[in-house]
Amino acid sequence: MKFGYTIIYVADVAASLTFFETAFGLQRRFLHESGEYGELETGATTLAFASLNLGKMHFADGVLAAADSPRPLGMEIALVTPEVEAAHAKAVAAGATSLSAPVAKPWGQTVSYVRCPDGTLVELCTPMGS
Repeated sequence: MKFGYTIIYVADVAASLTFFETAFGLQRRFLHESGEYGELETGATTLAFASLNLGKMHFADGVLAAADSPRPLGMEIALVTPEVEAAHAKAVAAGATSLSAPVAKPWGQTVSYVRCPDGTLVELCTPMGS
């Protein structure tokens, strides 16, 4: 078995794709013509967005939208970059909320946290051992 996808359920798939393109420089792989599902180019593992409507199709009670929670959900997307400070500033300029400014951690990484307009929690971090 291998890890293939992370799918984030959001109110507006196209808006989330656009935000991730603008804030983090990721490229869109595709957006389905229905607007209900889209993917970004992220390497070996796919980062995808699906509509809350699809969540209702898959699960009788739907899904909890991250944007509806006053606190970040108990999961995050980690994006690795050698330039955490610049990436953090770019994400905030694109509309993310800064939750934790870049800080050097005891294990050697620089780490920050932002929350996207769709509610997704994103960790920005340098590679381990950098």
